[in-house]
Amino acid sequence: MRLDRWLIPLALLVSASSLAFQAHAADACKNRGELDAMYCDSNNDMVADTPSDPKKWKNPSTIVFTYTPVEDPAVYESIFKPFTTHLSSCLNKKVVFYQVQSNAAEIEAMRSGRLHVGGFSTGPTAFAVNLAGAVPFGVKGDVNGFQGYNLIVIVKANSPYQKLSDLKGKKVAHTSPSSNSGHLAPLALFPGQGLTPDKDYKIVFSGKHDQSVMGVNSGDYDAGAVASDVFHRMAERGQVKESDFRVIYRSQKFPTSSFAYAHDLDPKLVERMLTCFYEYRFPPEMKKAFDGADRFFPINYKTTWEVVRSVAKGSGQGFDKATYDKESAREAAEAAAKKK
Repeated sequence: MRLDRWLIPLALLVSASSLAFQAHAADACKNRGELDAMYCDSNNDMVADTPSDPKKWKNPSTIVFTYTPVEDPAVYESIFKPFTTHLSSCLNKKVVFYQVQSNAAEIEAMRSGRLHVGGFSTGPTAFAVNLAGAVPFGVKGDVNGFQGYNLIVIVKANSPYQKLSDLKGKKVAHTSPSSNSGHLAPLALFPGQGLTPDKDYKIVFSGKHDQSVMGVNSGDYDAGAVASDVFHRMAERGQVKESDFRVIYRSQKFPTSSFAYAHDLDPKLVERMLTCFYEYRFPPEMKKAFDGADRFFPINYKTTWEVVRSVAKGSGQGFDKATYDKESAREAAEAAAKKK
C-alpha cells in the first residue's frame, strides 16, 4: 500500500479537525478583539484569558526565560544572570536563558509553548499578545515609574543631513517589521515631518537596532531609525561614540520592553513568579546596563500600550496575524536578496 494514499486523507482529517476546533472556540468565545483564534478575552483586558480548564494549565519544572534580541542575545544572557539565579531560587525551579535571534523567533517560541516568560521589545509586545498569548506585567523602571525611550533618527555627525526631509532618496535603515521605534512609529510619524517611508526612500531592514547603529557608523546606511535607549547603551559600552553621530529627530516617549508570561501558566505559579519579579532589585551591573532602572515596575497592557497601538493604527498597520505574516515575508525576501 502506498504511503501517500493514507497520508493525504489523514492530513485532510487533521486540517478539518483543526478548523472544527477553531470554529467551536469561536462560538464559545464572546470577545476576542485582535487575539488569534487560539485565545479569548472574556474580561476585555485585551490579553488572552487563562484557560478555563485546569488540565490545560502548565507548571513546568524548568522555566524558560529570554530577553528581546534588540542586540546580541549573549550580552543579555550575561546581564540577566543575577536575576535568573534569583528567579530560580525564588521559584525553586531551574531557570534557563533561551537565546533568540529575532522577534519572530521569540514570539513563535511563546506561541508554541517553548517560552514561559520573557522581555519583548515595544512593538513585538503587541504581536506577542495577539499571536502568542503573552500577558505583559512589567517594564524596567524605578520608584518613580516605568522606563521609556524615544524613536530617534541618527546620521553621521559629518553628514549634511539636518532634518528628516533631507533623507529623501537616501538609504534609511529600519530594524524589523514588528518593531515600534524601528518601523511602525516611522511609518506613522515621519510623513508629518516631510518624509514618507517607502515613497521618499526605500525601506531597508537591518534586522536589529544595534545593526542599524553600526550600519550608520560604517556608512552602509545614511540614517537609521532606532530606539534611544539601545543607542545610549551601545555608547555606554564603548561600541560607538555618541559624538560620531547627530540625532536629527526625536519622538515622544514610548514604554520600553515589556516582560510577559504565557497565558496558560498555572495561576499559582504566575502569582509566585510575579512576586519574584516585583520584589527583585537590580544589582549595580544591571542598573548600569539599563540606564539606572532598578526594578520591574508593574504595568497594565491595555493602558500602558495604548500609545503604541495608536501609532500602529496611524501607520496603517495592525497587530494581527495577517499584518505580521505580510511584513515578515517582506523582511525575509529582503534578507534573501542581500545574500545573493
